Amino acid sequence: MDILPILAALKRQKTAAALIAIEIALCCAIVCNALFLIAHRMEASRIDSGIAENELIRVATAGLGNAENPGLRMQEDLRALEALPGVRQAALVNQVPFFRSSWNTSVRMARDDQQSVADVGAYYGDERLLDTLGLRLVAGRNFTHDEIVTFEGLFAGEEGPRVAIITQTLARTLFGDADALGKEFYPSETPARVVGVVERLIRPNISEDPDFTGLSMILPIRMGGGYGFYLLRAAPQDRAAVIEAARTKLREISPNRIVLSATTIEELRSSYFEEDRVMAGLLVAVVVALLIVTALGIVGLASFWVQRRRRQIGIRRALGATRRQILYYFQTENFLIVTAGIVLGMLAAYAISGWLMQQYELPRLPWLYLPVGALTLWLLGQVAVLAPALRAASVPPATATRTV
Repeated sequence: MDILPILAALKRQKTAAALIAIEIALCCAIVCNALFLIAHRMEASRIDSGIAENELIRVATAGLGNAENPGLRMQEDLRALEALPGVRQAALVNQVPFFRSSWNTSVRMARDDQQSVADVGAYYGDERLLDTLGLRLVAGRNFTHDEIVTFEGLFAGEEGPRVAIITQTLARTLFGDADALGKEFYPSETPARVVGVVERLIRPNISEDPDFTGLSMILPIRMGGGYGFYLLRAAPQDRAAVIEAARTKLREISPNRIVLSATTIEELRSSYFEEDRVMAGLLVAVVVALLIVTALGIVGLASFWVQRRRRQIGIRRALGATRRQILYYFQTENFLIVTAGIVLGMLAAYAISGWLMQQYELPRLPWLYLPVGALTLWLLGQVAVLAPALRAASVPPATATRTV
């Protein structure tokens, strides 16, 4: 179909066509960025933690700080919890993934270095922690009993741990492509030698940067002094029973103790990303609302133009134009208006993306979302204009000419 007559007709309807094109441009810009933000949030919520999430339970307590020997009491608690039916492994740990607060430390490559190499999430635990977390050791070995230092000892000024287990991400950051085993770095004033490398272990507070999120290490520090969590590993189907048994056992051992929470890691993950899911839901609602408003605008304008052009349609039908040609005319007209709006919308989409990058440190909008947004709006435009176009195509020549 020749589009020159269509363009000529649009020139006589500049204001209405421009308003629809602007509406489509705004819709395109917002929809592209909203879809990207939804995908970005959902991708973050599916991050691989590196641990056996579907088997782990975190138990938080309070009330041991005034005990005669809280460190010894915690070890007794751990042995009692480990003996519960369904518990495969148990360990004490200072933190777990999917927690808002985090134990971090800056590491250096030499004691005298003024500049740290990386900010690292530091997990503290003894030789039981590796298996309890379900980490995959890709090089080296686990801690030995002789390498463990105590949390109370560190507070008393004793020397820090001499060995460490690090993630592959941290190994690349510290040592590049070289083999990390046996090499030293400084998580404190005491150098730590790398004895093991695990495939993955994310830090508790997740960052937009996946490499930063993977910067973690485990130091052989046995928790005590009332600090830390009990971490229990059980089969997925046994977790509910283990949680109830753990609460009961801890109260039996110390009636004055407060069990703050006994939660699966999966529940911690769900809670951690709850705001992201709410935001994604709101963005989906915004996208749907924008598409509906845009579709209604197209339907309204097309219906108005059909009503105003009944005489023109009748004349074209009388001159031999078929219903299909009338239908194609309105569809092509809609396609041209939508295309103009999409072009403006793509430019606006990148402008909004640049603002989001500066304000919220988000990555730039990938170009893939532009054709997705364009195809969505082209399809929406064709669907929205179909009913008015069919009404126009159904106008008989005689009826149209009698309206003169």
